[in-house]
Amino acid sequence: MQMRYRDIASWIETQIQQRVWQVGDRIPSVREMSRLQHVSPMTVMRAYEQLEADGWVEARPRSGFFVRPHYNKLAVDALARPQAQSQWLDTHQDVLDVISASHKGAYYPFGSAFPDPQLFPMQALGRAMARVLRHSSHPDHFTILPPGYIGLRRQIAQRYLRQGIKVSIDEIIITNGAIEALSLSLAAVTKPGDKVIIEAPAFYGVLQTLERLQLKAVPVAVDPETGVDIHALEHALASHSISACWLMSNFHNPTGASIPAHRRPDVVSILAAYQVPLIEDDVYGELFFSEARPMPLKAYDTQGSVLHCGSFSKQLAPGFRVGWIAAGCYAMQIEKRQSVSSLAVGAPNQLAIADYLKQGGYDSHLRRLRETLSSRHEVIRTRLKALLPPSTVMSQPTGGYFLWIMLDKGIDTRDLFQALRPYGVTIAPGALFASDGRFNHCFRLNVSIVGRQNAEGVNDSQSLEGLTQIASSISALSVHSTVTAEY
Repeated sequence: MQMRYRDIASWIETQIQQRVWQVGDRIPSVREMSRLQHVSPMTVMRAYEQLEADGWVEARPRSGFFVRPHYNKLAVDALARPQAQSQWLDTHQDVLDVISASHKGAYYPFGSAFPDPQLFPMQALGRAMARVLRHSSHPDHFTILPPGYIGLRRQIAQRYLRQGIKVSIDEIIITNGAIEALSLSLAAVTKPGDKVIIEAPAFYGVLQTLERLQLKAVPVAVDPETGVDIHALEHALASHSISACWLMSNFHNPTGASIPAHRRPDVVSILAAYQVPLIEDDVYGELFFSEARPMPLKAYDTQGSVLHCGSFSKQLAPGFRVGWIAAGCYAMQIEKRQSVSSLAVGAPNQLAIADYLKQGGYDSHLRRLRETLSSRHEVIRTRLKALLPPSTVMSQPTGGYFLWIMLDKGIDTRDLFQALRPYGVTIAPGALFASDGRFNHCFRLNVSIVGRQNAEGVNDSQSLEGLTQIASSISALSVHSTVTAEY
């Protein structure tokens, strides 16, 4: 018992230090913590008494335990000493700048990571939400604990089955969007200090998650046309002690690349040979332009070691924050981990999406969405090809809604981002997708965006003036970089 209560006390102390619980917050009751940790109330009480003795919490009669002011725990000289700014913090600030600029009045928010909100069936989702709220009198409908609402998990399992992939309902865990799905998956198979294979360039959420979990990145190159470099992947596995691998199989963010169908079994078998769990980020898999959905890497998993992560945010309901993990043999471990972190996913959102899927029409919506994205892809790519210098290299994805554009290396696209802001145009600079500067001459473009309505209510979707401004700014930066180089 002694070690167990100390573990609980240490865990809560760490959360307070990390500001998960802030001063004045009420921590879980003795009964709730006893249930979550599967220990006796006496063990939890002993842990809370230890936290109180150490000055981290205080007991309030008939109210529970609350976080008390604890700043005296920091050494005085630590407060006075300037703290070094890490590369990750710099990158994180860049991400915040792009997100903020794309969502605060940008006329052409091409830097956004989200599809055009006008492409979603918001009225149908609203009706689904209204239906479930009218009929949600059962207590279970207000708090749905992990692994999530069984009706939604059943709908997801059926969609796997229609693709020929056998996934048990019991291995599906509903999460707060894709980022939680990926973070929980990564945390379940690693410990601080472990090495994780990621893509280069990498979705900036990967870089942030690795930093948060204190993991070390081993980048493997992604070709905009052929996806992850299989030979580089195998070399990384042979050269390092790898604990996990995080890959986007379909329409990679930011390049739009996909792993060729004939190489997918190879990827899974190579990782299985090294006994390395694969976290498959497949949030864009439904946004294909071909006749059939590409088979995820999960389809070739025979050991339960592929954790397939999906989300409804990119193709149905971005504000609902509902994702999932088909977690294979790690399902129970992830379920427990979620229980002591976020505890649960919003019940109305789960119920509404399950109701929408049950009513039918989801596949019809997806067909319309894919047609629109494919058309916008072609229009914007054709327009840019005519506007940008001949030396520009553009990806040609077969799905999703991102274009990856590579300029001359003398141009830093962070400068391009700043030059475009006064015109209400945003991009996602290449610096967001690596911490070493190797993609500073690149940028990601969201091609689902065609412009917002102006004050007169007219949508300039056909003029695509934002692309003209991007080309003009690139031209100006090219002249500046040439003059600078001459001097």
